[in-house]
Amino acid sequence: MKLCSFQIENRPSYGIVTDEGIVDLGKRLPEKTLRDFLASDDLSRAAALLDVAADYNFTAVQHDPVIPNPDKIICVGLNYHAHIGETGREETQYPVLFARYSGSQIGHDQPLIKPLESDKFDYEGELAVIIGKHCRRVSEADALSVVAGYACYNDASVRDWQKHTHQFMPGKTFHATGPFGPWMVTADEIPDPTKLRLQTRLNGEVMQDTTTDLMVASIPRLISYCSTMLPLLPGDVIVSGTPGGVGARRNPPVFMKNGDLCEIEISEIGVLRNRVKSEA
Repeated sequence: MKLCSFQIENRPSYGIVTDEGIVDLGKRLPEKTLRDFLASDDLSRAAALLDVAADYNFTAVQHDPVIPNPDKIICVGLNYHAHIGETGREETQYPVLFARYSGSQIGHDQPLIKPLESDKFDYEGELAVIIGKHCRRVSEADALSVVAGYACYNDASVRDWQKHTHQFMPGKTFHATGPFGPWMVTADEIPDPTKLRLQTRLNGEVMQDTTTDLMVASIPRLISYCSTMLPLLPGDVIVSGTPGGVGARRNPPVFMKNGDLCEIEISEIGVLRNRVKSEA
């Protein structure tokens, strides 16, 4: 099942994505956000509506980030061997984590804003993991049981600001630089997240191409590690890291500019698509 968040006539809602369009769950169920619906821990109520006629064409709505209001977004750095190699860094014993803020996110087909302050605006295609259950200190063996679903993420980075200090955060949470979508595919449809192919394309050219089994820290390890620090809540997002091929490490470097089309495609999920727009 595919679930998305969207706005129609300035009304935020969420729904099921079918071949015909979007079934609006926000007007049929008591929960008004996808995060609240996940917290109810009863996705069967949505599955029961799969055969309902679509309310809107998928292209007729404004797409929001899959989870517009997560309690936390935990991003993982240096989590593919190829990316570690191109940065010249060494593999670390523990996952490299940093935070992104919900206000920096955008939805599918929304403008990806290149900030005024930089021309070093880079793409990072990643697999996003959406948590579905309140949990703490989850074992790796049980970690996938708390996953609600998976989505595409573009952890777009302002590279020069990222290098201001040893902390990544300044370059990782500029306004409207975190595309998240186009929808989430529920975990029952992806029983093994190591068997996915991730590809990033810029204006149709393949820039990143990997399989998710090449992560340094697996999805179960990331969930277990993060849940040890603090409880994970329904709707929380773990952005699991980008593979090799980022623009900053190419020769010559390739950075996103006004009018570019950036696409993140993950097998069994779909294509997250955003056009770059320079900030006015």
